[in-house]
Amino acid sequence: MKDFLLSDKSREFFIFLFFFFIAGGFWLLQTLNNDYETEFSIPVKLKGVPNNMVITSEPAPELRIKVKDKGTVLLNYMLGKSFYPVTLDFADYKGNNNHVRVFAPQFEKKILSQLNVSTRLLSMKPDTLEYYYSTGASKLVPVKLQGTVSAGRQYYLSDTIFSPDSVLVYAPADVLDTITAAYTRRVKLEDISDTLKQQVPLVNQKGVKFVPASIEMMLPVDIYTEKSVEVPLRGVNFPADKVLRAFPSKVQVTFQIGLSRFRQIGANDFHIYVSYEELLRLGSDKYTVKLKNVPKGVSHVRFNPEQVDFLIEQVSPNDGN
Repeated sequence: MKDFLLSDKSREFFIFLFFFFIAGGFWLLQTLNNDYETEFSIPVKLKGVPNNMVITSEPAPELRIKVKDKGTVLLNYMLGKSFYPVTLDFADYKGNNNHVRVFAPQFEKKILSQLNVSTRLLSMKPDTLEYYYSTGASKLVPVKLQGTVSAGRQYYLSDTIFSPDSVLVYAPADVLDTITAAYTRRVKLEDISDTLKQQVPLVNQKGVKFVPASIEMMLPVDIYTEKSVEVPLRGVNFPADKVLRAFPSKVQVTFQIGLSRFRQIGANDFHIYVSYEELLRLGSDKYTVKLKNVPKGVSHVRFNPEQVDFLIEQVSPNDGN
């Protein structure tokens, strides 16, 4: 290294670097002297909102401005200049139906005052700042799921739990009357095999504010198991002098149920009621077994036997039958 620095080649190398940087500097100055277009963002703030007012739809958080000027000026914006927020004072603006629109000419001066005299403002996005507010009118609405969820094979969703299950909604009175529920963003979950928890945002509506704006959704997943119980057939609406005789008198009911509810569901949760009028309409002595109710969480119900023989027996009221 020492030999290289003292050699003629090192002197030539450093002379080359010196002129290279000089040339690069002149090139940069020439380049920055040209006109260019670029974009900057300016924050937007809303202040002075009274305590009895609720902003249900905020104005855009920033303005994107497109400007044109010499490269040196634009470089100064990029490296040294920070833009002050465009501030909207709530008291300065009023709108119809609690909807305020502030058009570009009303805040353009606040932007131009921060720009160099030579800088041309080409465009602004958005060109209108708008927001909605409510005078505090609100109501509680239930949360509803949008989308599809499904469990994997041999699993099932035992419930869909939202926390909270209702949210407070603020909106102008005419809009508030039309809102009956807060819907989640569309969800698509397939082949779930374990209990799932996730935060889900609510669908935004213009001029409407939900508190909170997102909820926790829990999808309890259970595994199916099979269970069998014996359920008696019971006659209903029979005259006092007639009774139902079924053969067999009990039917084996086999069904699928979640493992967590296996012990909770028993024979008493099933009812096979056979009405006198229904049997008269059959014109046969065989009755096809049907359940009058299926407990929650029970599925894939089967009967053994599926049909029973029956007869309507005439009895004397004194028999005690």
